[in-house]
Amino acid sequence: MIEDLNWRYATKKFDPEKKLTGSIIEKLKEATRLSASSYGLQPYQILIIEDKALRMQLLPHTYNQNQVVDASHLFIFCHYINLKEDHIDQYIKLSSKVRNTKMETLKGFADDMKSSLLQMNTQQSHSWMSDQAFIALGQLINICAHLKVDACPMGGFSADGYEEILKLSERNLKACVIMPVGYRSEDDPNQFKTKVRKSTEELFIIV
Repeated sequence: MIEDLNWRYATKKFDPEKKLTGSIIEKLKEATRLSASSYGLQPYQILIIEDKALRMQLLPHTYNQNQVVDASHLFIFCHYINLKEDHIDQYIKLSSKVRNTKMETLKGFADDMKSSLLQMNTQQSHSWMSDQAFIALGQLINICAHLKVDACPMGGFSADGYEEILKLSERNLKACVIMPVGYRSEDDPNQFKTKVRKSTEELFIIV
């Protein structure tokens, strides 16, 4: 895994002729689905855009960064605009079914979630949900590295522009981070740069 993480970098130039296979996409989806999430709630959805014409429409709203077009696929992480009581109720029903647990035994857990999450103001709620989406993004970055799939996590885009084109608000969604995935171009100069990170001594404090 350490070797994989040293291999990866934020790919700036993808090879538009190289596409991810369906089996690779399924592995990326499954690993991201299994990401950690507070309460296990996963208050987000992820769009995967393969259609190049649609990505061309998104390009001006990504400050003309060509990765979104040249990559094989574009992952768009979106948190809910409004976290609703029904989201929690549906998760509790799913937990009851998957774990073969009676609903009444999960009532305390459900009440705790509702009292904690539904009392947040809009800014707090969006921040919390965005944090959960970013955790899933990290999981996707790691599985990409493990499978030798190149990726470029990006916050440089207009969420309003993406909303307009993808009609996200109709799905109760707001884009918070995007990531093109595919295979690097042989002439992307960034792949030859040495990774710059803090030393272990600088980064960690043991108490």
